[in-house]
Amino acid sequence: MAKDNSELIDVNSDVKDRVMEVSHIQSLIYVIRGKQVMLDSDLAILYQVETKTFNQAVKRNIERFPEDFMFQLSKEESQNLIFQIATSSSRSQNVTLNVERGKNIKYLPYAFTENGVAMLSSVLRSKTAIEVNIRIMRAFTAMRSFLMNNAHMFKRIETIEHNYLLLNRHLSEHDKKFEEILSRLDDKDSEPIEGFFFEGQIFDAYSLISDLIRKATRRIVLIDNYVDDRILKVLTKRGEGVSATIYTDPRHSQINNDLRRHNAQYPRIDVRHCTNVHDRFMIIDDTVYFIGGSIKDLGKKIVAFSQMHQNPNDILSKLR
Repeated sequence: MAKDNSELIDVNSDVKDRVMEVSHIQSLIYVIRGKQVMLDSDLAILYQVETKTFNQAVKRNIERFPEDFMFQLSKEESQNLIFQIATSSSRSQNVTLNVERGKNIKYLPYAFTENGVAMLSSVLRSKTAIEVNIRIMRAFTAMRSFLMNNAHMFKRIETIEHNYLLLNRHLSEHDKKFEEILSRLDDKDSEPIEGFFFEGQIFDAYSLISDLIRKATRRIVLIDNYVDDRILKVLTKRGEGVSATIYTDPRHSQINNDLRRHNAQYPRIDVRHCTNVHDRFMIIDDTVYFIGGSIKDLGKKIVAFSQMHQNPNDILSKLR
């Protein structure tokens, strides 16, 4: 003999009236997996039966509840829903207590779609169940009408949220760039990116080149068709173990004798010949600098320099 599906919970009349309000029922409808659903524990309270009794009645008629009528939440879905319910101020005390019990995730709740709730009328047949079922269906209808009538508003909210996220992303990128600029301004040891040497700034130019040479940790490559002993002198400022190579046009360079004397006293500088370069470049480790004039003459006329975002091998492989 089938058990009575209308086993009542001992609740006072005020609570009964409150939980039966359509507005309250609407607050128990969630969107999970893209569907509007109600939880078994909430439905049990509305039908005034124990959750265990409610689920037993459903399981005895499980063939009436395919997956699009009823499904069990995953652990992750349950945790997300617990957080959502716990932060809501519109929940009744009874529902909140169910959430508290569910925090341990000992029991994964079942969710019923609108079709599943409609099917409950054929399972729970008490007078209370019929009345509750009517109110629930009205709540689903009201919720669906609300969503349809306010679809444009939700779309605008979605657009605003999307634009807000994009704005935050752009602001974050700008903040990073701004912080990088401030960091460079504060960092006295940072490498210059670009600038000018004006006529008469001979010492400033000499200081910059000297600082770049001191920063090298592996190699220094100078590409300059016009070199003399002043270039050899400034290269003596490089650190221990840092190699130095000069590419120059032999037709314009006159440092052979100076180079022999230098290499006899200081770490070796290699000189290689090339004739297909017009501009001047300096490579510090893997950073390429463009220099508008011969290093030995910097500060005598207006000369620009800039750091290039280029692989040094791109230019070294083309020298001949």
